[in-house]
Amino acid sequence: MADKSQFLYPHIRYHGEVKPENLVFNANLQEFSQRVSLICGLESNGKLTPNESFLQIKALWEDLQRSKEELGIGQNPFQA
Repeated sequence: MADKSQFLYPHIRYHGEVKPENLVFNANLQEFSQRVSLICGLESNGKLTPNESFLQIKALWEDLQRSKEELGIGQNPFQA
């Protein structure tokens, strides 16, 4: 069963600067990518309308942006 899960939801090894907030954001980004892929597949097969797909992806994007802001990604508090 683990192989099936790994096939459906692969996680790519992180190669960036190893900090807890970067690792958490990377996991959030991978989850965003997987969900967008599923939504696109559902829309392509007629299970979701284009508008429903757009709204779901927009909500996922807003969650990802919120995560970035809360984790402080891209901010350098020690820079003058």
